[in-house]
Amino acid sequence: MNSDVLEHKTAPSKKKFQKVIFDKFTQDGFQKDVNERVDRYFETNNLSKTANSGMVFKTIWILAGWAATYALVISGLVSPIGMFLLALGHGFFSAMIGLNIAHDAIHGSYTKNQKLNERLGLTFNFMGANDYVWKISHNLVHHTYTNIPDHDGDIDQPPILRLQPNQDLWWVHRFQHIYAYFLYSLATVSWVFVKDYKKFFQHQLGGHYRKDFPKKEIFRLFFYKALYYSVFLVIPIIVIDLPWYWILFGFIAGHLLEGFTVAVIFMLAHIIEGTSFPEPKKDGKIGLPWADLQMYTTANFAIKNKLVNYLFGGLNFQIEHHLFPKICHVHYPKIAEIVKETAKEHDLPYIEHETFFGAVASHTRFLKQFGTTPKGVMVPRVANA
Repeated sequence: MNSDVLEHKTAPSKKKFQKVIFDKFTQDGFQKDVNERVDRYFETNNLSKTANSGMVFKTIWILAGWAATYALVISGLVSPIGMFLLALGHGFFSAMIGLNIAHDAIHGSYTKNQKLNERLGLTFNFMGANDYVWKISHNLVHHTYTNIPDHDGDIDQPPILRLQPNQDLWWVHRFQHIYAYFLYSLATVSWVFVKDYKKFFQHQLGGHYRKDFPKKEIFRLFFYKALYYSVFLVIPIIVIDLPWYWILFGFIAGHLLEGFTVAVIFMLAHIIEGTSFPEPKKDGKIGLPWADLQMYTTANFAIKNKLVNYLFGGLNFQIEHHLFPKICHVHYPKIAEIVKETAKEHDLPYIEHETFFGAVASHTRFLKQFGTTPKGVMVPRVANA
């Protein structure tokens, strides 16, 4: 199997979370066919599934832009307005590090050298986030239990956002299509100051249970957080000749842009019209092989837009990413047609929106619908439910 999550076995938790059981893929099923055809593409063209020279060049200029914007901010060579604009630029480069470099590295798809993947994955901490928490919440939980209520942590947001049909409906949800985008901008602020700490010390993360917290990772959590606070808050406050609250304002502004960019890209991939939120039956069976489930719960957008694809780590090809997380994102445009054709042959959906703003509009309509629809009503479901 091409997913790096399927070998994970969920341990029973004290909360007695229901174990999800996927159907085994068959010899004539979608998962086997799409795996074989994609493997054949790389073999026929004598290509590596990991990063190419273009990806290496992109990595260099993203990191250079990230470092340069920070250096100019603390240099004292630019005006306060210039510093503010540079802070926004730094936030955008931070988002690009997460979406392009760290995301692939933590999945192990940047290079065949796992030590180098680990080192590149450390760039996730440059965003103020924690690579260990991300690896569990994203690689293990989200990729395994995509859009499954109570198992996929990505749809388990603060209750002021209603992103799945089994969630209680509040009166304020009718306005969520208006305020949601502001909340999205707080995503990385939450990672930096709250969410990582909270998730790290939770035994249950979605459908994944941890009995213990590795001491090494506890040290790394606090070490990299302290380093981040020192470099991006303490040092600027000391060296920049401006009141501390202006420094904090620039820091938060950069994170608002960073958080908005990261959150919206991920929302457009799963929380959109046409995607499903399948529930396991009482025995835990989901009624589909894992790869088939991905076709019901995942969507692509703006796949012909080369700029969107380049800047946002190929995550507009989310279907291909979920099926093949071990393949570097630079290859997604080439394998997308293979996946689409194979899905059609197996009578599976291939959900996509032609443009970025078309996907945004669809997500907004989704938020509006789920902001007024009673719990359990008009729930999109897959074939087993």
